[in-house]
Amino acid sequence: MEICELTAHELAGRLQAREVSAEEATQACLDRIAETDAELGAYLTVTADLALEQARAVDSRRRAGEALPAVAGVPVAIKDVLCTRGVRTTCASRILENFVPPYDAAAVERCNEAGLPMIGKTNMDEFAMGSSTENSAFKVTRNPRAIDRVPGGSSGGSAAAVAGNEAFWALGSDTGGSIRQPASLCGLVGIKPTYGRVSRYGLIAYASSLDQVGPLTKDVRDAALLLGVIAGHDGRDSTSADLPVPDYVAELEKGVQGLKAGVPAQLLGQGIDPAVRDCVLAAVDRLVALGLEVEETQMPHIDYSLPVYYILAPAEAASNLARYDGVRYGHRTAKPVSDIYDMFAKTRSEGFGPEVRLRIMLGTYALSAGYYDAYYLKALRVRTLIKRNFDEAWQKYDVLLSPTSPTVAFKVGEKADDPLQMKLADICTIPINLAGIPAASVPCGEVDGLPVGLQIMGRPFQEDVILRVAYACEQTMSG
Repeated sequence: MEICELTAHELAGRLQAREVSAEEATQACLDRIAETDAELGAYLTVTADLALEQARAVDSRRRAGEALPAVAGVPVAIKDVLCTRGVRTTCASRILENFVPPYDAAAVERCNEAGLPMIGKTNMDEFAMGSSTENSAFKVTRNPRAIDRVPGGSSGGSAAAVAGNEAFWALGSDTGGSIRQPASLCGLVGIKPTYGRVSRYGLIAYASSLDQVGPLTKDVRDAALLLGVIAGHDGRDSTSADLPVPDYVAELEKGVQGLKAGVPAQLLGQGIDPAVRDCVLAAVDRLVALGLEVEETQMPHIDYSLPVYYILAPAEAASNLARYDGVRYGHRTAKPVSDIYDMFAKTRSEGFGPEVRLRIMLGTYALSAGYYDAYYLKALRVRTLIKRNFDEAWQKYDVLLSPTSPTVAFKVGEKADDPLQMKLADICTIPINLAGIPAASVPCGEVDGLPVGLQIMGRPFQEDVILRVAYACEQTMSG
């Protein structure tokens, strides 16, 4: 087996045993990128010199006998929505094409502290707005499992890098499914932590009440390890929860005996490919055989999640993206302008792609004086009803189960001219962000040779329970 084919925890074991060096592992990733990324398009920026420098520093500390974190030396890829000091951070947008942050995001800091060399910054849908990584201003990313298909989005570059063995693991962000859906389509494990579990400091905002940073990995143990690296309180993020972080790895093998799961009927109905549904239900049956108690449940307000999301998220985006005006940083138009308003208009028209412009206009409309009550406030009220559905479910269940994506990976360009179908790709994942709860996607089978993900939802801050169920599911696949 090639070094870059190892899981992160397998590589960590070899690094600790000094069977391989961090520099060798990093170089293996860089060689793989040079060999395959022209076709995959996973990376926007490859930080070869920085990664090798960081890897050599880990090797030097290890040779000196210094006590190191368990995962020190395992290279990581970072979604280009997270600020990286001295390294270009674009959000896959022309408006930030040459932006170099003066600081690291909190999650990046924690990776640095754990000794993870940063291989590079991965492609994404512009400002995380999309479900296919076709909305990037710079390139289209392709699915390593089927090169003519999308990897999902918006963290498609991170997913493609890990699935294509161009990184051992990666960080993504999830506003409406942007970690879990690409994980499902690329056959990976992806976790959207509870809102507040991972600091959003340095995460370039799309919708601030929905965004969360999380891991994309080759298996569940890796996901538990990387979540443990990035989770925890951060005083620079006012929404960061000051709660202890469990040892996620220690919880993995506790099994599912004694746990009770609900399967929301609303997430198995209209819009779900029957073959995907059958695959997911077969995985649920395997978990039942391991001792998980399962029953169908009703969560009626989940059906309103998509319209609620597409009012609230664009409204927050319209506010967050107002800062890109050509005055302080980022792109400024080079065309002649008549006044400052003309400069704003030309700068933003040139800098933002069509999907971002569409969502800014939708959000501005929803927040406008005549429609604020009719759209935005009503959507907030329905969001509360959706959250109550989950609160009621936690009175009975430890976890909820559903498909992650309603379909397997679709072909590049297949839904580009059908925005409704593109948005329906997130029907199973969006309710989780609206409720602020944690959820994971774990591979549970294949349809027509393409991966299918099982989504496991849990109570707030109970990522450890989700990981237990995900690990059990993974064992039924490998066993």
